[in-house]
Amino acid sequence: MSLLHYLSYVAIVAAFAFMTLSLASGLLYISELIEEHSRLAKLVGQRGTYAIIALHVLLYVTDSLPLPQTLFSIICHVVFLQNFSNQWPLISLSSASFIASCVVAVTNHFLWFVHFSRVTRDARQSYNRHRGTISDAPAFTDIATFFGTCVWLVPLFLFLSLSANDNALPTSSGAFTFLLSSSLGLHLYPGTASSSCHRVISFGSISIEVVIVQVNVFCVFQRQILGSDKSGGLIAPPSPSPVRRATSPERQGRPHRALVFRAAETNANQVVVELTNRIVKGCLGLISIENDIFLAVVTSATEIGNTRSPSIPENVARIHEVRFYYSLVTPDNVDPTMSREPYSQNANANAVFEHPCIPLTKILSSGSFYYALDPPWDLSSRLSLRLDFVWNEYIVRSLLDFREKLDPHERQDLDGCQFIVLAIQGYVGVSTMALSAPPVNGAPVVATLSLISRLGWKRAGTRFNTRGVDDDGNTANFVETETILNTDLHCMSYTQVRGSVPLFWEQQGIQTFGQRIQITRPQASQPAFERHFAHLMEEYGTTHAINLLGTKENEAILTAAYGKHLYQASSIWGDQLSITHYDFHNAVRLGGHDSIVRELGRLEAITDHMDRFGFTLADVSSGEAVTTQHGVFRTNCLDCLDRTNFVQDILSRKALEQYLGLVHREWLQASALWTHHRELWAENGDALSRIYAGTGALNTSFTRTGKRTLAGVLSDATKSVSRAYINNFQDKSKQIAIDMFLGNLSNQTQVNIFDPVRGMIRKALNERMSEYSSTHPCCIFAGTWNVNGRPPSESLLPWLFPRDTPRPDMFVLGFQEIVLLTAQQIIQTDPEKKHIWEQKIMEAINGRSKKSGEYVLLRSEQLVGTALFVIVKSEMTSVIRNVEGTTRKTGLRGMSGNKGGVGVRLDYYDTSFCFVTAHLAAGHSNVEERNADFQTITKGLHFLKGKSIASHDNIVWLADTNYRIDLGNETVRFFAMEKDYDSLVGADQLRLAIDNGDAFVGYEEGPLLFPPTYKYDVGTDDYDSSEKMRIPAWTDRILFRGNMDLSVYSRAELRGSDHRPVFALFRTEVRIIDAVKRAELSQLLLETTLPAPVALSLDTGDLSPPSADDLLWWDKLENDKGQLIIPPALLVASSANPFDSPGDSPLSSCASSDEELYSHAG
Repeated sequence: MSLLHYLSYVAIVAAFAFMTLSLASGLLYISELIEEHSRLAKLVGQRGTYAIIALHVLLYVTDSLPLPQTLFSIICHVVFLQNFSNQWPLISLSSASFIASCVVAVTNHFLWFVHFSRVTRDARQSYNRHRGTISDAPAFTDIATFFGTCVWLVPLFLFLSLSANDNALPTSSGAFTFLLSSSLGLHLYPGTASSSCHRVISFGSISIEVVIVQVNVFCVFQRQILGSDKSGGLIAPPSPSPVRRATSPERQGRPHRALVFRAAETNANQVVVELTNRIVKGCLGLISIENDIFLAVVTSATEIGNTRSPSIPENVARIHEVRFYYSLVTPDNVDPTMSREPYSQNANANAVFEHPCIPLTKILSSGSFYYALDPPWDLSSRLSLRLDFVWNEYIVRSLLDFREKLDPHERQDLDGCQFIVLAIQGYVGVSTMALSAPPVNGAPVVATLSLISRLGWKRAGTRFNTRGVDDDGNTANFVETETILNTDLHCMSYTQVRGSVPLFWEQQGIQTFGQRIQITRPQASQPAFERHFAHLMEEYGTTHAINLLGTKENEAILTAAYGKHLYQASSIWGDQLSITHYDFHNAVRLGGHDSIVRELGRLEAITDHMDRFGFTLADVSSGEAVTTQHGVFRTNCLDCLDRTNFVQDILSRKALEQYLGLVHREWLQASALWTHHRELWAENGDALSRIYAGTGALNTSFTRTGKRTLAGVLSDATKSVSRAYINNFQDKSKQIAIDMFLGNLSNQTQVNIFDPVRGMIRKALNERMSEYSSTHPCCIFAGTWNVNGRPPSESLLPWLFPRDTPRPDMFVLGFQEIVLLTAQQIIQTDPEKKHIWEQKIMEAINGRSKKSGEYVLLRSEQLVGTALFVIVKSEMTSVIRNVEGTTRKTGLRGMSGNKGGVGVRLDYYDTSFCFVTAHLAAGHSNVEERNADFQTITKGLHFLKGKSIASHDNIVWLADTNYRIDLGNETVRFFAMEKDYDSLVGADQLRLAIDNGDAFVGYEEGPLLFPPTYKYDVGTDDYDSSEKMRIPAWTDRILFRGNMDLSVYSRAELRGSDHRPVFALFRTEVRIIDAVKRAELSQLLLETTLPAPVALSLDTGDLSPPSADDLLWWDKLENDKGQLIIPPALLVASSANPFDSPGDSPLSSCASSDEELYSHAG
């Protein structure tokens, strides 16, 4: 087995990699690679199979494999090749090729197993006879290598491809199909039947027909194009406020059946209708992706149970499958279903298309979304007033807005069928048990214990991509968890919250087990910190924070900053806000997990607040609250997962014990109750951890059993490795999908129902912006300096505060070569040099003799030698929001950070700014490389939620562009000495690149009225006198775009580098929008435009009347083999627009055409 022996060394490495990938969910990653790169995967699979067939032949010659088994194995691989069809990686489990592959794979395994068993047995017997080694006997590694390569490698690849298509979207047998319609505008066909209504809606030019009957609801999209009710408060939100009780099918959240509209195969102008029993649980809303609009439909959900009392039921369902149906015209010859190849309207007509909703389908079908099946419950009305936890609020808003415009009885019919679904993400668990009877009657009491966790969506995301707080006070991984105990008499509720440390902090780069934490705005976090706790106070009352972070360096930094900010906030709320710091890991290290329970019970601050907060108790018969909870515990660790869940479990139990001690003392010893309680909290921890970190929670073995076991330790170790892999390599794409679903991407357009009246109001609001907004002057200092890897050695005041210039509101300083660009620095940059410059800058700004206010460092960002600092007046921190920093490498084709760009963006009031510093490619003749670097940074430097450089109101580049002057050395030096700058500008590479459209198109630059800034002998005013004698050039430049006026553009005479620093002073105005005034003006315009309800009269022509309970309009249609034929007359849209107004109407002055109306409707 000579060849196999050599291959076995490679196989050992491959086996180790396989085990590592299996442990860290790497096989799932490979499966996703197959899914995302299906063409390449198919090519690799086919060629790999051919290579293994060739390997069989080679091993037959070199290692004397038996001919029958070798031929059969080759035949097996020929069968395997049949699975690489045109539908790859879609493999039908019922196809002949797949079934045959399963059979031959197992058979092939056993044939080779028997062969090698016989060979090893004969070798062992020969060894015993001859008492010597048998040189040609196969070793274990040889046999394992053969099986891994020639027997199971291709079947494993096919298995991974099956895993890649486990989230397939629906085929054409789904509940909805779409056809063309020429209707534009919002067409309403009011019905006369008392129990039904008939609607045709148009989303821009998307027509929807909604037929609403008491039992049946049919939503049919007829054409595709581009284009709240705040009832929520749910455990899992129900559909909006039905007025009447629903019938049994309606309570299940679905109509009896659905109509499928299709174009006839023989006549494209003819439409056929099929009646299907396809179950539809409800609709999540409409979303626009890649210029297509999709309808999100819940097609599979299971009922969890009733989380409330029988008198006030709330049955909750868990969503298992969500499908996205096209509401647009699909490309020719393409089925509007799940496809796998890249989604492109311009691709080959016969190609397989990848459905753009695949990422959303994976998230929504993950089993972490819930909704209510019954009419709204009202144990605590406060939740019904906000949509903080309704995850589909963005995509369902247009349907809720449409619902609000319906007549009351029509709205009642729509609500009755519960077609609109409002969903939460998190966890809902329900356990029912029989508890011991009170001594009075001896009958057992049936109690229901429920646990509901509602994950906030306002700062949603994955572990390393979403940390800390945003400027509105929303924190990452914010979860409201409610423990509910229902008996025949009372309903007890206890609420806790968790959330990330409410500071601006993040973790960039690859994170392993030693996580690197960066507090990005250490001096500007207080306003957002206070907004967060103000929100908690408003919602829950007194707040006591429990911080479980440890004393390790990174966690200690957060703990210190947390305590400092809370101390400053205590002046606002006094004893209404407090904190307990508890080092969870240290306590476990000293006394084990059992000690946590004991120590928390002895902490006076926690026990006092437990007694002070109490719980909510409602009478089951009346539904009225007996007592309410008066405060909340806010618990956090680093991720707000494992440690937090452990402590919240303890607090939940203490609250239950507090209630039982007053009402049912005999239940304090009920083992069934506490067993269910532990199990619910363990499941809760796993569910929330899978959402945020990708794996189940740690420490759940102790939560479930109350004991720490070896199996639990091994499970936690496996989860830790899996988290490290998933969070570093898979979560970025998941984060994009989450932002897409929530409407956070900057290039997203919300689907809006076409409403010409509101469109005209929006246009009027834009024209009258001055009535609800104002402007505020702003002065910005921008400076750039290549410091050549040198520390500060002279005063920075001549640069930062040039003579006769006003004090700026904001300093934006870009540095290049802040560290020497050595290989060591590129691999692992030393942050100390940046800190030295940061300290020097702040001393210069705040230590000047005529200071007019304190400045704070708002944000700094570094990429090897390129760094950017944004410094603002301290009073501005409360009105600057959404500050983000990011980097983009351009060195070595994007692999090295020696060259690249650094960006920081922010919103100052309601005006957005983006600042970019960069170090472009060096070399006099490398103009194309510099142009390419600019394009790479422009296209590749992205902020959160899809924002790019171009998506801002004002943009400033301050960079070492490295563009040179295309003249001889002596000529340049002569013109510079004579101050003949115009002659040099004519040969400036950057100006030529702008004129030719190669770079910085659309940007402006001030006049170059100062000498070239590069290259000097350090410490002198002499240009380069070294052997290279570099040609002087304006390499250091500041360019801008937007509504900004340049008042100063010059350089400072600092000699500590071979470059001279450049600065610019900008004056601009920022917009301040008064949201209250805008809303009041909008309402005034609406009332003025429509002083009375508009009576809409339409000529329905030959359209059938709407359906009633005893008469369905489709019953009159011609039936052909089970298909109903719709005559063309019924498909012709009304020629009249119901919103057309007479000439003297106030509406007519706002827009002159349908096209103009539509252009302002989005």
